[in-house]
Amino acid sequence: MEFHVNHWALFLIVGIIIAVVLAQSVVFLMRAVKRARAIGIDNTVIRKTISSSAIFTIAPAISILIGVVTLSKSLGLALPWLRLSVIGSLSYETVAAGNALNGLGLGTGEQIQSATAFVTVLWVMTLGIIIGLIFVPLLTKRIQGGMKKIENRDKKWGEIFTNSMFLGMISAFIGYVFCDVTLAFSGDFKGLIPVFVMLVSAVVMAICGLLAKKAGLRFMNDYALPISLVVGMASAIPFTAWLS
Repeated sequence: MEFHVNHWALFLIVGIIIAVVLAQSVVFLMRAVKRARAIGIDNTVIRKTISSSAIFTIAPAISILIGVVTLSKSLGLALPWLRLSVIGSLSYETVAAGNALNGLGLGTGEQIQSATAFVTVLWVMTLGIIIGLIFVPLLTKRIQGGMKKIENRDKKWGEIFTNSMFLGMISAFIGYVFCDVTLAFSGDFKGLIPVFVMLVSAVVMAICGLLAKKAGLRFMNDYALPISLVVGMASAIPFTAWLS
């Protein structure tokens, strides 16, 4: 059988997995509705909660869709659809896939032609994200307990510790953005493209935040991420033409 990143067998496997996940979601939704009615919550409140939750999932879904489209050029549609529909993270999956493709000597826009390369990228993406599934049940309670103790002793230091952990996570991705900047000293300015794209996205995110806070456009809080993603990706086109 000839391999292809969009082979029907891959879609069949992925479709089955996602169908199981969707079935779980339906089961939990039905149980939640049943429990809400049992404790006396009005049906109007239940319907409003379901509809508002569904509406607010549109914004994150746009971000995920952008990630699927971005990765589909190299990995096809099936694998990004699976990774970003079940347990994947948009920021992680793109970086992991990009690193794996570069390690194989392939560009991020170059489609994989061999099953070996495809499985390699799949394992890199899977093994990296599966660590969270192992650590969360084993360490989360201990970490939260330690953070709670720090916060009880000194609330200010508790906030500093929490922010430091968040910034540490962000720093890992920022390092990926700046990793090729030094190539500019040798006349290759391609490494500046992700830096400029990041700056554009940051400016757009700040504008969305100001619109939500100053202009009272609260919905911008939910759509700031997809808007900044779309504008940032669009800005990559002129930056690439300019610096390549």
